[in-house]
Amino acid sequence: MQEYIEFFKANPMLSLAWVGLLVAVIVTTVKAAVSGIKNIGNQELSILVNRENAKVVDVRSKEEFKKGHIVDAINVPMADIKNNQLSAVEKFKSTPIILVCNTGMTSSQAAQLLAKQGFENLLNLKGGMGDWQAANLPVKKSKR
Repeated sequence: MQEYIEFFKANPMLSLAWVGLLVAVIVTTVKAAVSGIKNIGNQELSILVNRENAKVVDVRSKEEFKKGHIVDAINVPMADIKNNQLSAVEKFKSTPIILVCNTGMTSSQAAQLLAKQGFENLLNLKGGMGDWQAANLPVKKSKR
């Protein structure tokens, strides 16, 4: 224990950085566990779409969406979600909705906002489009 105290005294900036990272990891883990938004993988997405008629909502920008998206996904950019412009998904409030972005971080935030708007069954695609494309799963490109 004495060695740790000496290390903290000798390296205060490094010690603060480690403490900050530890706190961030704990807060993120607790927040994810309490949020009620479930993270799912690529296989679970396919099963939900096929068996439960889940809707895939892509929260990336229109330009990114056009470059490639999951087949039958609905594009509702994050800016629209923040501005409560949800007419494209309003009718799916009780349907399972899987949110997708590039990495899974923005879609997690979008899920939190949609939950506050009364959407019931929200899921987040772990790893986002990056993992989806890395697994060589089907991607549709828009021409316009």
